[in-house]
Amino acid sequence: MTSKSSLRAIPTEDRAWLLAALADALQGGAPVLPVPEGADPKAIQRLQGEELPQDTALVVRTSGSSGIPKAVALSAAALRASAEATHEAFGGPGQWLVALPPHLISGLQMLVRSAESGVAPEFYDGPFDPAALLARAERMRHERRYVSLVPVQFGRLLALAEADPAAADTLRSFEAVLVGGQAISLEMRRRAHSLGIALKRSYGMTETAGGCVYDGVEIGDTRVRIRAGEVQLAGPTLALGYVGDAQLTADRFIIDRGERWYRTGDAGYLLGGMLSVTGRLDRVIISGGVNVSLDEIERVASTHLGGAVVAAVGIVDPQWGERPVLVVEGVDHVIHEGAEELSAALRAELGPAAIPARFVEVAELPRLEGGKPDHRQISETIT
Repeated sequence: MTSKSSLRAIPTEDRAWLLAALADALQGGAPVLPVPEGADPKAIQRLQGEELPQDTALVVRTSGSSGIPKAVALSAAALRASAEATHEAFGGPGQWLVALPPHLISGLQMLVRSAESGVAPEFYDGPFDPAALLARAERMRHERRYVSLVPVQFGRLLALAEADPAAADTLRSFEAVLVGGQAISLEMRRRAHSLGIALKRSYGMTETAGGCVYDGVEIGDTRVRIRAGEVQLAGPTLALGYVGDAQLTADRFIIDRGERWYRTGDAGYLLGGMLSVTGRLDRVIISGGVNVSLDEIERVASTHLGGAVVAAVGIVDPQWGERPVLVVEGVDHVIHEGAEELSAALRAELGPAAIPARFVEVAELPRLEGGKPDHRQISETIT
């Protein structure tokens, strides 16, 4: 069922208004669309003209690495179920340090948790600086402190904590450091463990109202299954669907034996009841007739390079059809000096088709708003 839209567009820079509107929507008030500075006003107006699924409380615009814009409708029940599951997994509510964009689900869910607990969040502003973020953390007064980050932010915090004992103490003071948005390397996890940091790995997406699997295990009433290599999710946190796109909603949200499942498009497997996500199903190229996962190339390369930030993309090749190219963040000539070693590691673990056609070093990778590498823009840059 749908209802006539009464969608309120709220500028995210007006935090008081956003927090009040979100709290009202969670209690059955008008649905909210958080709008970042610089958003296209015509796109917002078009979205406000769409009919919304019944019970919509929040609409989140999202654009993944494919660049295809989507607007996800979430109910108050789904948002509350997600917040409650996180509080239960962490041992209780606390104060959140918000360092992620408040128009994306990663930032918004911290505001929902805050609204549900009645504990006002602390905000970090400006370009990410690990020392400045930890200085902001010192202003938090609640006995339980939480922060949610993306891997590139967490990596910079780890580097500071390894060099500065005081920074390490502040980072250890968080009851949980929730990191999601993309895979976290084993090397990064080891470094966090050695410092005594309460790292929690999050897996989820806008369509699940945020993280719903922590450290490979479902939280709340989330259920996970694998079908044809794809991770599929069910439970009370699922979105109502995509605004203005019934076909996409029907394709991604399916009913199986009376239960509603979300087809994530992620590849993964369950081992001993724990979920491991290996990458995107659409991030596979065919090189010389061999399927090659670009996400797996990134995993092996990052591990081999000590946790370096990398991006693998595919390029057209007249002989092999497609071949991978590996782009590494940080111009320090590590790749050019160690390309042979890295190629050998990729060959040993993934096969010869995974060896990149070339290696590229850049000062900084293009990124999406949520912090993930923008593979589409990277591809356009190198081809």
